[in-house]
Amino acid sequence: MPPKQGRELPAKESAVFKSILKLYEHKQYKRGLKQADQILKKFPEHGETQAMKGLFLSHLNRKEEGYEFVKKGLRNDLMSHTCWHVYGLMHRADKNYDEAIKCYLNALKFDRENIQIIRDLSLLQMQMRNFEGYNETRLTLLNLRPGVKMYWVGLAVSYHMLQKYDIALNVLSAFEESLKEEGEVVADYERSEMLMYKNLLIEESGDFQKALTHLDEIRGKVVDKRAWKEAKARHLLSLNKLAQAEVEYRQLLDQNADCHGYLEGLLKARGLAGELQGVELEKAQRLMNELGLKYPRSHVIKRTPLKFNKGDNFRRILDDYLQPMFRKGVPSLFVSVKDLHTDSEKAQTVEDVVMAYKENLKASAQFNAKTAGADAEKEPPTAYLWVLYFLAQHFDFKRNTAKALELIDDALAHTPTLVELLMTKARILKHGGDSESAMRIMNEAREIDLQDRFINSKCTKYMLGNGNVAEAEKTITLFTRSESTDPLADLVDMQCMWFALECASSHVRKGETGRALKRLHQIDQHFIDIYDDQFDFHSYSLRKMTLRAYIDLIRVEDRLRGHPFYYQAATTAVKLYLELYDKPNQAGGAGGADSVSEADRKKAERKARKAALKKGTEQQAVAAAETTGGPAPKVVDKDVDGTKFLDADYLDEAEKFVKNLLLMSGDRAESQILGAQVYTRKHKYLLALRSLKRAYAVLSSPSKNSANDSPQLAADLHSAAMEFWKSFNIAKEQKAAEKAAAKTPDAAGSGKPAARQQHPTQSPPIHPTVLAVLKEEIAALFKVDTPSLFNDAFVKTLSASTPERALAAAQNGAPVSVLDRHCSDLKNVSLETAVRIHAGLLAAPIADRARADKFRDTARAAFPTATYFKKE
Repeated sequence: MPPKQGRELPAKESAVFKSILKLYEHKQYKRGLKQADQILKKFPEHGETQAMKGLFLSHLNRKEEGYEFVKKGLRNDLMSHTCWHVYGLMHRADKNYDEAIKCYLNALKFDRENIQIIRDLSLLQMQMRNFEGYNETRLTLLNLRPGVKMYWVGLAVSYHMLQKYDIALNVLSAFEESLKEEGEVVADYERSEMLMYKNLLIEESGDFQKALTHLDEIRGKVVDKRAWKEAKARHLLSLNKLAQAEVEYRQLLDQNADCHGYLEGLLKARGLAGELQGVELEKAQRLMNELGLKYPRSHVIKRTPLKFNKGDNFRRILDDYLQPMFRKGVPSLFVSVKDLHTDSEKAQTVEDVVMAYKENLKASAQFNAKTAGADAEKEPPTAYLWVLYFLAQHFDFKRNTAKALELIDDALAHTPTLVELLMTKARILKHGGDSESAMRIMNEAREIDLQDRFINSKCTKYMLGNGNVAEAEKTITLFTRSESTDPLADLVDMQCMWFALECASSHVRKGETGRALKRLHQIDQHFIDIYDDQFDFHSYSLRKMTLRAYIDLIRVEDRLRGHPFYYQAATTAVKLYLELYDKPNQAGGAGGADSVSEADRKKAERKARKAALKKGTEQQAVAAAETTGGPAPKVVDKDVDGTKFLDADYLDEAEKFVKNLLLMSGDRAESQILGAQVYTRKHKYLLALRSLKRAYAVLSSPSKNSANDSPQLAADLHSAAMEFWKSFNIAKEQKAAEKAAAKTPDAAGSGKPAARQQHPTQSPPIHPTVLAVLKEEIAALFKVDTPSLFNDAFVKTLSASTPERALAAAQNGAPVSVLDRHCSDLKNVSLETAVRIHAGLLAAPIADRARADKFRDTARAAFPTATYFKKE
């Protein structure tokens, strides 16, 4: 019989175990595994060695086997801090941070002063934004090792995250005193960063005078002089010491005259922010003239006066701004003035001025023949070319496709090999609805310069827009690594999100829902990875004292999913999942309702298990290749069509995306509308009503967020409100039926309520209190008694310029004839809206072929280049 095994090993094996721990620290996993096996031959149930063996196996791509050994180790030694620590490391490697924290807390029960475990726990707490726990852990570390710089700084950061600025400042002050007492030498940049971080704490506490005084005290110790001057200017501006702030911003402009922030700060210091009129406008003009003379090469200073000037002054400044740009031939000129087009008066002025340039250059090779005179120097021939190029972009922005094409063709006749002209023509055709011609022209541009990655990427995007996915993949891989066995996988590894988004959009248009969802989930995973990548910085930044940058990183990561790429991917994914739920028979998978048989469900489960087994085999092959030093085999994607996403629970998946949208983009009406649609289908009526109320508030507020200005959003919100109200009425009727059934003799005789009838629209029981709240809130929000009356009231608010809202009204019960007076004139209707109206006329519940054909003929005349309306 083997001797009973405890935690303590004999001296020889104990030494081997210590060497195992060092091998893990040095990432020598194979040697560590061999030595662990040596111990386990003699002591096969030694828990800590089993746990370490499991850790080594997980790092050698044998994760399942590794988990088995770690769990065996825990069973054999449940009171070992090492076993719990190893189990936590396993969960941390799998990004399962909550479970890892639990393991670390268990480990600390048996070794309360283990520095390594406490440090690892603090990193996880910061990753999960558990600031209270992080503060406690950092305080424990400092008490255990008061001489370590990182622990002082980490404790200050923890109080900062808790917004306890005074305590954080006291911690840093105590740390500075300890350094003086011990005479410790700190690198200049580290001391500088710590002092600037201390100043940031004072600033965020709201005591700007103290922050300003502190800045003066540390001036000689700060290495980052520009950051110091920026902070001083900022503090002076906050304290309304405008004259001193002006001095500082002028000095900053001397260093960088093209910084928008410095110029805006100077304008604020002169009291010239916001809408300017009268005397203020004159002051701003004099200031900009002065700065223009002092910094003649600053583009920002030349461009800024166009924002606040109007009328004749605007025309004069615009003239001075545009002419040198046309002489130089600046391709990005239209982009720099595009924001002026939000003001219709300024947009018309831009058009008038540049059209005059066109006529004058064509006639006399001068921008203004009247003022220039007959003996004036002629403009370069390219000036006319760039004027045509600018005007083509201008009319394309106004969606005057015919005029834009005419101008760009004139430019191409002048210089047919200029890449920018071909790219612009492709863009005009795309906006006009001819994606095939746009792709062809963009490919011509690409072939002119095959070494240009940007044009190659643009061409790929246009190919995807036309549905040529295979050709697009071939084109984009021209610039991936030549030695790669799978170029498309490289794009995923490089987190090339624009390509994934365009692929998803292409698959959506082709009806390939599974493939689209696969791409959208790739983007979601990219954001998860980006969030996880911050983990290493929790210790690195404290060690290197890059504290201000670290705080910025934390705040950027906290609003990461507010990025436009994520917003576009999430909204598309939610819409797809809602469509799959509403039409489960078109999905090709299980998810929405009970539309899949048990046999099909079991078949899908077998397929998933088989795919998982193959994946494990591939991982072992990769590990073997790494061991032998040979090339890794090409990993074949076994789920090209994204079937696993079609086998998901559609509403649960949609809700995951919606939660992030509401959290990070809650100020956008579309996020709230999608939230209402998802929660209505999940019968979470309070959450749905909350989203509806917020959406109405967003659309009714005078917000400058252009994302909320789309007329389509009002139509979508109306449809979401109608869906919610109808669904709630069904739930209310079901509850009333249940009450009635409960009072029947049969139910009373059995002592049980009558069984509810199960069907797809069946909702869970609503608590009487919740029901009362919903009734009250619905009455206050909609102000009518029934959904039909609400729709009728909506119809009465329609005007001739609201075809999107008219379509929504018709789809929710209004007569289809309501569309007639809204769709006869498409002058102010976008191509996307026209396509949506035509599709709505062909689809239930308002299918009307005759009206659809009539509308198509009208749209064909309004959008002559759109291929959609050319189809019969």
